[in-house]
Amino acid sequence: MAFRELSVVLIREILRRWAAGESLRNLAAATGADRKTVRRYVAAVQRAGLKAGNGVVIDDAILDKVVAEVLPGAPPEIGPARSLCRQHHEQIAEWVRAGNKGPTIVRRLANLTGATVPVRTLTRFIAEEIAEPEPTTMRLVDQPPGIVVEVDFFEVGRFMLDNEETRLYALACVAAYSRHTFIWPCLGTRLVDAIEGLEAAWAFFGGVFPVVVTDNPKPFVIEADPLKPTLNEDFLEYAQARGFVLDLARVRRPRDKPKVERTVSYSRESIFVGERFLDLAHARRAAQQWCAEIAGQRIHGTTRRRPLEAFQEELPLLVPKPDTAYNPATWTNGKVGRDGTMTVSKALYSLPHRLCGQRLRVRYDKDTVRFYDGTTLIKVHDRVGEGLRSLDPSDAPEGKSELVQRDLGTLQKRAAQCGEDVGAYAAELLKGPEAWTRARHVHRLLRLCNTYGAEAVNQACKEAAQVSVFDATCVQTMLEKGRLNQPDVTPPPATSSQASRFSRSSAEFSLHSKETDHKS
Repeated sequence: MAFRELSVVLIREILRRWAAGESLRNLAAATGADRKTVRRYVAAVQRAGLKAGNGVVIDDAILDKVVAEVLPGAPPEIGPARSLCRQHHEQIAEWVRAGNKGPTIVRRLANLTGATVPVRTLTRFIAEEIAEPEPTTMRLVDQPPGIVVEVDFFEVGRFMLDNEETRLYALACVAAYSRHTFIWPCLGTRLVDAIEGLEAAWAFFGGVFPVVVTDNPKPFVIEADPLKPTLNEDFLEYAQARGFVLDLARVRRPRDKPKVERTVSYSRESIFVGERFLDLAHARRAAQQWCAEIAGQRIHGTTRRRPLEAFQEELPLLVPKPDTAYNPATWTNGKVGRDGTMTVSKALYSLPHRLCGQRLRVRYDKDTVRFYDGTTLIKVHDRVGEGLRSLDPSDAPEGKSELVQRDLGTLQKRAAQCGEDVGAYAAELLKGPEAWTRARHVHRLLRLCNTYGAEAVNQACKEAAQVSVFDATCVQTMLEKGRLNQPDVTPPPATSSQASRFSRSSAEFSLHSKETDHKS
């Protein structure tokens, strides 16, 4: 007779009816078990100190004791083939690590020992005693409502959008408690796509989940690590603005976010396969309608509830959704040029001249540009368009601010501070409609004051102005050659009393006298 293993319910029935006083023959006939098997169970319960007919109650403790005694579960005997494999455990493990398969290992083991081991025996031995056990899946306790949303990017496929074949992606967001789903089609997996999709998700859900579970895409994580990941500062700033934290899954561990992983294949097949969309906006409308009317109204296979109805328990617990659109910011690094400026997003911004040559951290959004030296805020500029400049005169070196803003009035005042004659000379230089073209002459005068002193330059400007010469180069020449306050050495014109050596009478130059002499 073939071996028949009795169930716990059937064993309990045998013991219950025995306690009621039925014979072994009747028990075997009623339960279909062999009489010897019934006798073993009855003997075990009698050894436990119980007697039939005295109102014995068969509880779980007695049942477990009887089953353990009748079926102790002794390990089977080890055959010679398994014993041979155990004797050469290290050698077989080395062959397995080298990549050899079952038949090859059987042949090599036969060459080594002279005995042939069946392939099935060797395969079981490798799986049970050499190969690493497969990781087990543990079902975690569900998160409380209104806490966690799982997020993931996935590729949808190629579609004709605006009469052009386009690769389409989607951002999936699944509420961990209710399984309420939001799908956002997009054209890529960049940071701007992630922020745009999450903003649409908060509007769809009616609030922000405090915890976002996601994997490690580049818009979120620069360098993945189970313990110390390097987060993208641009996305981290968005998380701070919206009031949620990131809970990153391990790399290539989809079981860390199983709910959204399961939703990916379901949404791809249900929304996109076999469908046609006019443009991206059409695809987004179709996805949102599917989330509300199909995915939200179905009976979920695990929770056995409609996700949209279960989500009503989460909605009051969410962080209120934002009232204003998010102003995305970008962080980058830059070097201050020799002219005290830095180019950010194809626009030029000035910085304090003392920072020339230093590298700074830059944060810019659609409104402002901020410059940081480490964690210290250095400068804030209003954002300007590409090709434009934002120059602050106060960033220029001392004495150069008027050059930045072309302030001739300040330049005139600086010249007047060097002396009356220098101020008057500078005023003459700056007269006219194109005064800025002569501002360099005034700067030359100011440098001459530093080199030769204000008194000498005032004297030079006074003498140059007396002869109506308004040129800073002329003033510089006078100072370099020391031609100030010197007597006039120009010789006086010759008088009639001082006859010149080569002087001639006027008659020598008379044409009339020459013609008369020729005729005669």
